[in-house]
Amino acid sequence: MDIRHIGLPVRDYERSLRFYATYFEFDPATAQSYPDGTVIVRNADRFDLALHPATEAGASSSFLHFGFAVADAEAVRSLRTRLERDGVPVVERDDEPELVSFKCLDPDGWRVEVYWEPS
Repeated sequence: MDIRHIGLPVRDYERSLRFYATYFEFDPATAQSYPDGTVIVRNADRFDLALHPATEAGASSSFLHFGFAVADAEAVRSLRTRLERDGVPVVERDDEPELVSFKCLDPDGWRVEVYWEPS
């Protein structure tokens, strides 16, 4: 059994779609719109991100987050540097031999983790 999608309430789906396409490799060409306003977009791993319109969005807990595993520690550091350079808030970071990770905030305040752990 694999987890294959997550649904996020967002205030502006176009802004969120740009964010996830720019930094997390979701393909805007896969975006499908539904009658309730939800837009679902997919990445190369066939993971679906459902962006649902909402007037309020963002996590109420500082622990609530979802994460993307990457191939190596340098990929984590490189993306973190890119996000910081682009003004995306990075709210946590860890750079240890057994875990390199960070958490940033998406446009609606959702915490997104990027991490690498040795296999």
